[in-house]
Amino acid sequence: MALRANSRLNSGETDFQTMSEINVTPLVDVMLVLLTIFMVTAPFMLQSVKVKLPETSPVAALNPAQALVVSVQPDGSAFLGRDAIALPELEARLKAELARTVELTVQLRADSGVPYGRITEVMAAISRSGVAKLSFVTAATPQRQAGK
Repeated sequence: MALRANSRLNSGETDFQTMSEINVTPLVDVMLVLLTIFMVTAPFMLQSVKVKLPETSPVAALNPAQALVVSVQPDGSAFLGRDAIALPELEARLKAELARTVELTVQLRADSGVPYGRITEVMAAISRSGVAKLSFVTAATPQRQAGK
C-alpha cells in the first residue's frame, strides 16, 4: 500500500495517509510487451507442429468401369488412363467426357514421391473441368499383428 504526503499542511510536517489509486501504467507496459512477444512467436509455434498422418486402408472396392483414372508419376507427368497428357488437355478431355456422362467420377492415383504442389495442380485441373466426384486411390496397408 502506498503512502503520500498530505498537501494540506504547509509546515515541514507531513501527514502520511494511504493512497487508494493504482498506477496502471507499468501494468499496461508489461502487457504490451507480452502481447508483442506473443504476436512475434505465434507463427513459429504453429509451423513447428509435427503431425504423423494415419495409414489408410480401402473402405470399399473401386469400380474402375465407371470412373476415369488420372495417374501422376514420380517425375510429375500426368496420365489419363494410359495416355500421357498435359494439364490443359486433361481439363479439356474431362469437360468433353463430362458432357457425355452426367455422373463422372475421377480416380486420382499419385505416386508417394510426387511433390504436393504437383498433386494440387492436377486436382485444380480436374476441378476446373467441372468434375464433382474425385476419389484418391491408395495402397492397402499390410495387416498388423495384434501383439505388435
